[in-house]
Amino acid sequence: MSRRTNSEHAASEHPGDITEADEADELDEADEVHDARRARWTAVAVGGLLALAGLAASTLRATGSAPALVPAAYALGAVVCALAAFLGSRGRTRRALWLLIAGVTVMAFGDQFD
Repeated sequence: MSRRTNSEHAASEHPGDITEADEADELDEADEVHDARRARWTAVAVGGLLALAGLAASTLRATGSAPALVPAAYALGAVVCALAAFLGSRGRTRRALWLLIAGVTVMAFGDQFD
């Protein structure tokens, strides 16, 4: 025969009652959901802004006297950042972060050819 504590006994008498541990678990889950949602929106917003900035830079460089590699690098970086925004919206925030880094790096290396 096993011994039951008072809290186990009280929980078994009232199965609909919520204990403090249950409330803490629910709060932790709500925080995780909030953090995940914030990470998604951040990835989408940053990816979108970097994609727009890359396209604007590509357009400006294409109209100037820069070599063709420079606007192409900006455009490629913008495409990579747009892909990162898409992946971020789907919840793939780690991959989106690495793609954002890669996109900005491509743009920076492309700018060095000017």
